[in-house]
Amino acid sequence: MKYSKEEVMQYVREEDVKFIRLAFCDVFGKQKNISIMPEELPRAFEYGIAFDASAIAGFGDETKCDLLLHPEAETLALLPWRPEHGKVVRMFTNISYPDGTPFECDTRSLLKKAIEDVKKSGYSFYFGAEQEFYLFELDEKNNPTKTPYDEAGYMDIAPEDRGENIRREICLTLEQMGIRPESSHHEEGPGQNEIDFRYSDALTAADNAMTFQTVVKTISRRNGLWADFSPKPLEGKPGNGFHINMSVKPCDDPENFYCMIAGILDKIEVMTAFLNPTENSYNRFGKSKAPGYISWSNENRSQLVRIPAAVGEYRRAEFRSPDPTTNPYLAFTLMIYAGLYGLQNKLEMPSAANINFYKADAETLAKFKKLPENLSAACKLAAESEFIKEHLPAAILDIYCNK
Repeated sequence: MKYSKEEVMQYVREEDVKFIRLAFCDVFGKQKNISIMPEELPRAFEYGIAFDASAIAGFGDETKCDLLLHPEAETLALLPWRPEHGKVVRMFTNISYPDGTPFECDTRSLLKKAIEDVKKSGYSFYFGAEQEFYLFELDEKNNPTKTPYDEAGYMDIAPEDRGENIRREICLTLEQMGIRPESSHHEEGPGQNEIDFRYSDALTAADNAMTFQTVVKTISRRNGLWADFSPKPLEGKPGNGFHINMSVKPCDDPENFYCMIAGILDKIEVMTAFLNPTENSYNRFGKSKAPGYISWSNENRSQLVRIPAAVGEYRRAEFRSPDPTTNPYLAFTLMIYAGLYGLQNKLEMPSAANINFYKADAETLAKFKKLPENLSAACKLAAESEFIKEHLPAAILDIYCNK
């Protein structure tokens, strides 16, 4: 349900809400929030709530540190794990300077702009997220360890799969917040899990991806566990992917779908620093179903882009290089502009790579371009890219590549 400002204030009065969390994220996608009391809600809607941005990664320094959070009423969600009496709700926000000018490093606003830009061109993009995470035990001081919660394998069931009840609690909590998971299962790694979502519009999908990590970490901790979304938590074991399913409408012309994919394949190198923003990200590439080359194929999980077996409205392209450390607002923004580039220029797809990259010989692999092998190489490509400079503020490029 999407609420209006008046409905939010009525809900807060009638449902015994005592705290309202105004949520946003830093440029790297780490969620932040400030809590306000119900009496402050009218002011928040009309003027915004000021905060000191100097301590937030990428938000400036002490010389120009005041920013305002403006809640979006339609993103209201109850936090089910908080008390039943004295409830807590959350709304996502837009960020501005005190004079009302949008803050250039507000990545959620960047995504909203990308959605509007592509809409003017007559297209809409839809996304579905698949995030993987490990469950690790805590030590006697409640600090995370690297001891997996179980030793189960891909799609195993209880009792080997000890994460079954935790995934169930996560899914039920998400449903209470108005987010509908599509499926969940144990992944290949020990203690590794995955929960997938149905496709939705880009902004909703990005908001849900942010909410998902918060819910997983919260529910895991309440069960005495640590949820780890890092790209490669355990050496020699599968990494965590953030597989992004993407489709385009109108889809009456099949060529639209392939032009979209061709655009992303064309720009994937220069986007990689934002899809894989940590040194650890590059330890995942080329291993355990994580791509290492720029390629596509039908169904093949060794590829960068996989086109699953589906038809009609369920047809989508699965991009397998991003990992959960990406900022979903930035990731979707760049994918939208790359897809639009392919559509506007009628780019043609390269030939399908119907091979297994993990078993191919050196002569075969030499025919394909590799993804950047480390963060430094990825940042160099991004810094030299006119595409990145056109669609991301210089401040964000500088923050990512000169941190």
